Amino acid sequence: MLQTERDGATVTFTLDDDARLNALSDEMLDRLAAALDEVAASDARVVILAAAGRAFCAGHDLREIRDRDGDPAALADLFDRCTAVMGRIRDLPQPVIARVHGLATAAGCQLVATCDMAVASERARFGVNGVDIGLFCSTPMVALSRNVGRKKAFEMLATGRFLSAEEAEAAGLVNRVVAPEALVDETAALAGTVASKLPAAVRIGKGAFHAQAERPVDEAYRLTRDAMVENLSDDDTGEGITAFLEKRPPRWT
Repeated sequence: MLQTERDGATVTFTLDDDARLNALSDEMLDRLAAALDEVAASDARVVILAAAGRAFCAGHDLREIRDRDGDPAALADLFDRCTAVMGRIRDLPQPVIARVHGLATAAGCQLVATCDMAVASERARFGVNGVDIGLFCSTPMVALSRNVGRKKAFEMLATGRFLSAEEAEAAGLVNRVVAPEALVDETAALAGTVASKLPAAVRIGKGAFHAQAERPVDEAYRLTRDAMVENLSDDDTGEGITAFLEKRPPRWT
């Protein structure tokens, strides 16, 4: 259901439940949460979130939602658990790159929007189309509206219209679009570039990036000032500056 593979400094998680189009079922959420907790404590430098089968992720498992029979407490628990997984991705020390080969809809689109970066196949499509069955994608819109402009996000939510991969790139939902046969290599290359950077700098920077994003400007500058000071107190950062001034590669520990 969730496969894990390590290649050097990169860990790849692959959603593997094609029968349910990699839906975020109770079991999938549990496995993702455990896997993210495990990688957070590891020395991995970057995480790729991929999927196998026909789709990237079709969102919540509607059968499991129906089985909750409208129970508000049970439904709230489901969405809280999904939100917790999204929070784990945001708070993970390592950057997370979504590798999207196919359909990403509803909470699956939320998953892509939550990742720090995304590489998409030309065949990928993105939507928050719960409105088509009478369910406005309110929780997915939190991450979506922090990636895509408000009017574009609301259009997607209110009409159920899907974006092509190229439209998703133009809207800011994905970083780049590549041919299907190049998806694995292009994502690995991006991961490799990130992994080559000083881990402490990336860790501090990612935390500051997400923390400042929703703060007032003055507060965001105070927060990022503190992040810069913390980063500069790292010996390896000092070595990086000295190496640049001396026109040589850094010798990081």
